[in-house]
Amino acid sequence: MKQLIYRLPLCVLLIFTLSSCLSPITLNRAVMAYDEAVVNADAKQLLVNIARARHHQPLHFTRVSAIAATFDFRANAGATPALTGNQGGMLVPIFGGSVSENPTFSIDPIAGEEFTQRLLTPFSQHKLTLLLRQHFDVDLMLRMLVQEVTLQNSEQPITLNTEGRDSHRRFPPAIQLTEEQEQHPRLRQQRYFQEITYYNSPSDSDGYEMFRRVVLHLSAIQDQKQLYAEPLTFERSWTIPASAVSAEGFQSLQKEFTVRYNQEEGTYTLSKQVLGPVLITNYDPDTLRFDEAEDLYDLINPGMDNDVIFDIRPGYIGGEWPLRGFFRLRSFHAILNFLSHSLEEEPEYHVEKDPRTPPVARDENPINTMKIFVSNKPITNTELSVRSHGQYYAINTEGPDAHWNQNAFQLLYILFQLTVTDAKSVALPITIAK
Repeated sequence: MKQLIYRLPLCVLLIFTLSSCLSPITLNRAVMAYDEAVVNADAKQLLVNIARARHHQPLHFTRVSAIAATFDFRANAGATPALTGNQGGMLVPIFGGSVSENPTFSIDPIAGEEFTQRLLTPFSQHKLTLLLRQHFDVDLMLRMLVQEVTLQNSEQPITLNTEGRDSHRRFPPAIQLTEEQEQHPRLRQQRYFQEITYYNSPSDSDGYEMFRRVVLHLSAIQDQKQLYAEPLTFERSWTIPASAVSAEGFQSLQKEFTVRYNQEEGTYTLSKQVLGPVLITNYDPDTLRFDEAEDLYDLINPGMDNDVIFDIRPGYIGGEWPLRGFFRLRSFHAILNFLSHSLEEEPEYHVEKDPRTPPVARDENPINTMKIFVSNKPITNTELSVRSHGQYYAINTEGPDAHWNQNAFQLLYILFQLTVTDAKSVALPITIAK
């Protein structure tokens, strides 16, 4: 009996020690379980919505906005007489414990203004820049993200000599502009260049095949680590009368602008380097002159944040096929529609690279942007599949394109997360390498 009394406190201490050890173990298990459940739910929603788009049904997403899990750890101890008959009076200790979990999930539908911003708004060029920094294949990104590509026709160039500036290679004026239209940079570009738009849609065979060749050309340049992407830098200048600037104002201007004084005209010329849209090139963009940068900037409408300029020049890797134009990015809703239509209505097909394109690493040129299996029976040998509209959907993770398809689905998931917030411009150069 005395030995039991001495040992009982030690047993109680052991119980509480075990309880304290159990707490972090339970917490780790719960965090990992909830994390896996949320990611799995989001991934399945992507596949389900591709199936909905395939059947022309409304797309719908929900998000887990919060998880609150309460854990209750309890331990108890006691003693009871041993089954020793009428003699002895020995007590036997009793130990017990329990763990209870009470999770609370907050699940919100993506609707209203949030639906518009996240699903219907085209991706911005700065979000493409973020993806380029993750070293995805540029052809995979562009095939998924781009709605169309606009190319400038560079045939029959002429040289226009302008006083005080280097010569520029331009097209003969194709259209006559009014004095008011001459003030619009975009229209001035169209005056000298013929632009042709090619759509990334298998139903438009000419457009689709040209688009595929263009992105595969960029991919070949990327394979040799000679593809650059960074915000276009150009100079803007303003002229103001010297009398309009006070001493205090002059000091303020010097903080933001380069100020030059013209004594003859009595004016100040203010100049400032400005970050423009993202530019993809096969040469170092830092070698561009300011007038060249302005010409590239005039390719797009400044109000369009979903246009990405590219300029592939002779004399560099991939220069055998010079290209200049811009890509127009699409919305996440349009991406899901594109992937769903490729299952049946508009199947993608093989497009051979242009003869002027350098060799592509591993000859990687999959037919599908993302290959999806559709079956009437459960799909085996896959970690992720969903059942929708009486059929099973899963990503193809077997065969020679398995790695491509896995990267494509990972990219799709990242794009969905990128719809949550805006991305700001980052003025850092990128050399795009796989």
